[in-house]
Amino acid sequence: MNPLTNVHNTQKLNERELDLGIPFSKSWHQEFKDSAYIFVGGIPFGLNEGDIISVFSQYGEIQDINLIRDKSTGKIKGFGFIAYQDQRSTVLAVDNLNGAKLGGRTIRVAHVKDYKRPEEDTEAVKQETQQPPGVSGESTGRYGHGDDGKSRLKKEKNDLGYDLAEVGVHLPGHLKDKLLRKLKKKSRKEISGGKRSKEKREKL
Repeated sequence: MNPLTNVHNTQKLNERELDLGIPFSKSWHQEFKDSAYIFVGGIPFGLNEGDIISVFSQYGEIQDINLIRDKSTGKIKGFGFIAYQDQRSTVLAVDNLNGAKLGGRTIRVAHVKDYKRPEEDTEAVKQETQQPPGVSGESTGRYGHGDDGKSRLKKEKNDLGYDLAEVGVHLPGHLKDKLLRKLKKKSRKEISGGKRSKEKREKL
C-alpha cells in the first residue's frame, strides 16, 4: 500500500474515533500499548539523528533512535525507529506528526508492535563505549583523554541530574557531545532561575 494512503487511513481512523466518542481505553492505539517504539518514514535525506530528536522530543523523552543507513555510504535511507521513555508518548507522536510536513516531505509516523534493535547495532553501541582489548591505563578515544564515552556520561549525571548514559548511549559521538552541551545549558538556566526565585522570596 502507498505510504501516503496509510497516512490518510490513520488520520481517518482517528477522526472517526473522535466523532463516535470512543474512549481511549477502546482506541485502536491500545493494540500497541506494550511497545514504546514508533516507525518514522519519509525522513528528508539531509537530516540526522539530532534533527529528528528535536522534532519528536516535544512529545516525550526519547530513549533510543535508530535511523537506518546505507552500509556502504553511511547515508540515511529515509526511515527509522524511535523509542520513547513513556509509551503514552507514542500515541501523541502518531496522532500529531503522522502526515506532517518535514523538510518539504510528508512523514509517516506509525506504531510498531515488535521492534528490536538489530544485534549488530547493539554490538556496535557496546564497542563504542568499551576500551580496546589489550590496552591498559587511560583511554584516549573520541571523547577525550582519560574517559570513554559511557563513563563520561555517568560523571555528568551527578552534575546535571540526568541519566545521560541511558539517554545518549545509542547516539553517535558528536550527538552525545551536543546533548551534553544542551543539558548543561538547561541546568545552568534552572540554577540561575532558582537563585532569582530565592532572592525574590527573601525580599518579600
